[in-house]
Amino acid sequence: MSKTRYIFITGGVSSSLGKGVTVAALGCLLEARGYTVSLQKMDPYINIDPGTMSPYQHGEVYVTEDGAETDLDLGYYERFTKSKFSRKNSVSTGQIYHAVIERERKGDYLGRTVQVVPHITNEIRSRIYNLTRDQETDFVIVEIGGTVGDIESIPFLEAIRQMRYEHGNQQVLFLHLTLVPTITAAGEAKTKPTQHSVKELLALGIQPDVLICRINKPMSKEMKNKISLFCNVKEQNVISAVDITTSIYEIPLMYREDKLDEVVLNALGMDLRKLNFSQWENMVKKIRNTKKTVKVALIGKYISLQDAYRSVYESLAHGGIANDVEVSVVKINPEDIDSKNIKELLKGVHGVLVPGGFGERGIEGKIAAIQYARTKNIPFFGICLGMQCAVIEFARNVLGFKDANSTEFKPNVQYPVISMIEEQKEIERMGGTMRLGAYPCLVKKGSLAHSEYKSDRISERHRHRFEFTLRYKDDFEKKGMNLTGFSPDGSLAEIVEIPNHPWFIGVQFHPEFQSKPTDPHPLFAGFIKAASKLAKKTED
Repeated sequence: MSKTRYIFITGGVSSSLGKGVTVAALGCLLEARGYTVSLQKMDPYINIDPGTMSPYQHGEVYVTEDGAETDLDLGYYERFTKSKFSRKNSVSTGQIYHAVIERERKGDYLGRTVQVVPHITNEIRSRIYNLTRDQETDFVIVEIGGTVGDIESIPFLEAIRQMRYEHGNQQVLFLHLTLVPTITAAGEAKTKPTQHSVKELLALGIQPDVLICRINKPMSKEMKNKISLFCNVKEQNVISAVDITTSIYEIPLMYREDKLDEVVLNALGMDLRKLNFSQWENMVKKIRNTKKTVKVALIGKYISLQDAYRSVYESLAHGGIANDVEVSVVKINPEDIDSKNIKELLKGVHGVLVPGGFGERGIEGKIAAIQYARTKNIPFFGICLGMQCAVIEFARNVLGFKDANSTEFKPNVQYPVISMIEEQKEIERMGGTMRLGAYPCLVKKGSLAHSEYKSDRISERHRHRFEFTLRYKDDFEKKGMNLTGFSPDGSLAEIVEIPNHPWFIGVQFHPEFQSKPTDPHPLFAGFIKAASKLAKKTED
């Protein structure tokens, strides 16, 4: 019998309480005690994955090494733990029903009526067990998306209820994250929403073992006792999740202070191994003691939603940790940029970053910002579409190709310096069909990219359909934009840079998906280092 322990985290009262970060923080603490973990997100939406969703609806799409388009919570999982994740770690209702219906069409159910119980719930449980089929881990921590009471979540909750029935209390643990709101006028925290949330769970046959309560200040002993009494949870298993103001990387420390990891290990009968947490503590200490600030302009059309560029913001913060500075992000909508206001909009910034994206809206504003960064010697970092915009800008303003563009925006353009990858041309379906996942890249020695990576062979994750058009390579290099990274067969350009510039790099891949607070990505660290030099020069 498997010795893996299963921990399920549900949410109540309100969405966006931080289940994903709680899963990641608990994984971080258990790893620090020498245990192995695998983390999984169960999303209740009927989409197969978020690949075709608007960033305004869902936030960023996080890409795993094996090319799965997943929920942004997997980004937190990878940033907080040492584990690597794959498509097995991200599950949606759409995937579950698709698999069951495919099986029914093939006759695998031998003519039986296909139902939510047991067929859908069995498929959900199979996806959980699948995490440990190849390699057993000490803990599988599963986040059940949505809020208790949502119709969409009921099959997932029934599946985990069945797992508790099958494996018992020593192998399955239920954590419930809930809200203890403070009534502003009275300044009083209210436990009633938490009580009602737990009753919703009890009605579905689930008794939480641990309650994690989002609250604006630590709970008193009396409040913990009240919640314990009315929710049938031991008082020591009622954990305060206090609002963090400095950095989300303080959250594991907060949970450690309230002994969340000890509560979990005791409940599951596991050894309380020695905690080796010094690397994480030192990283947080650096954040708390940072005194200098650099300003980076992020030019993106989805800036109104913080989660749309979540991994980019986090990676910029990691670059700040590597250089002992705080990164202040100035968010600029490219549609607001024109030749008259660009100087004012970018006044005082020490770096310009243009992230990935799709569609023509805002492209001209991005190109104008890149031209400003290039000509004013401001460090520039272009990611995916940002790299493509840098290529278009250089073609128009340095090569004199006034009509230069991407065939994504102008199919019959005279100078298609960005065009669709050959194998993508016949694809009509949108979901999961781009160049996705990790691919190797050869980096030219002597280049800026090589000096940052300190390697001539790297692996980075991709999510795109369009690429630099190689027939223009000589034109660009003659005028001063070098192509310094290629796929091993030389058919795809991955990195462009301008050598006679303080720091100017565009990459076709997404380096933000591999950055961690304890191991900042070399390109983000290098970009912020260059921005810090400009900030110091400006001060002097």
